[in-house]
Amino acid sequence: MAPGRTEDLAELHQPKAPHEPGVGEQKAKMERLNFPKPPKFEDKYEEREYLKGRLAAAFRIFGKYGFDEGVAGHITLRDPVEPRTFWVNPFGVAFSMIKRSDLIRVNEEGKVIDGGECRLLNTAAYMIHHAIHEARPDVLCAAHSHSIYGRSFCSLGKPLDIITQDSCAFYQDHVVYDSFNGIVFAEEEGQNIAKALGDKKAALLQNHGLLTCADSIEAAVFWFVSLEKCCHAQLMADAAAVGTGGKTIKIDEEDAKYTYKAVGSPMAGWFAAKPMFDVIHKETGGEYLE
Repeated sequence: MAPGRTEDLAELHQPKAPHEPGVGEQKAKMERLNFPKPPKFEDKYEEREYLKGRLAAAFRIFGKYGFDEGVAGHITLRDPVEPRTFWVNPFGVAFSMIKRSDLIRVNEEGKVIDGGECRLLNTAAYMIHHAIHEARPDVLCAAHSHSIYGRSFCSLGKPLDIITQDSCAFYQDHVVYDSFNGIVFAEEEGQNIAKALGDKKAALLQNHGLLTCADSIEAAVFWFVSLEKCCHAQLMADAAAVGTGGKTIKIDEEDAKYTYKAVGSPMAGWFAAKPMFDVIHKETGGEYLE
C-alpha cells in the first residue's frame, strides 16, 4: 500500500518537525478532538441498506458536478452481505435521478441478481469493476466517469504533476494506464486495468478518463472530484506556463510525502467528502434514500 494509508486523521495534522517544543501537547489536543467517523454495523443487512443509500447519494454528487454524459460512467459498491457481488447504477438511468431502490446487484458471472425495475447492466462497468473488486479485497467502492478535465488530461498519457497541496493526495498513489482498446467489453482489458492500478487509489486511463477507488464510498467519490480538479488545475497551469515562457513549480519530495500523510489517507478522504454528502441530503430532502 502507499505510505500513510492507515494513519488516523488526527495524528496526521501534527507539526512537521516532531522534535520542536510543544509537539506532545499539540498531539494530545488533536487526539481529544472528536472527529466524526464512518458508522459501524453488527447487522450486515443493515449495513447494506446504509451503504446503498450512500451509493445513491454518490451518483447524485456525480450528477451535480457534471460527471455524466449520456450513459457513460459507473460507481460500484462491494456488497457487505455477499462480498463477491457488487451494486451499481442501472444502465441508462440519469445519475441525478438515482435512488437507493434503483441500484442493481451483479454477481461474479456478470448477471443481475437483485435490484430495481431497470436491470440493464453496462458491460464495461462489469468488466472494469469486477476485475478491481476481485484484485483488491480492500476496495469497497470504485468510481469511473468521463469527466471533461479528467479525460482531457488523460489524452496526454502522463501522470499528474505534484504542483498543488491538493495534488499531494495522489503523490505516488496514482498510475497511468497507457493503453486504449475501445470500450471495455473484454474481460482481459478489465484485468489489465486492475493490474495497472495495483494498490493505488487512482488511475488515469489514457484516452479515456479517471478511475478512483477506496475503502469507503465517500473517499472514492472525493478522490474522483479532487483528481478531476487537479487535472483542471494542471491543464490551466501548464497553459499559463507556456504562455509566459516559464514552467510550473513542483513540490519537493519531502514536502509532498508529508502533505500526503495529511490529505491522502483513507480517513482524510472520507472526512473531506462528508460536506458533499451533507449538501446532497439537504438539497434532495433525502429523496435518494427511497
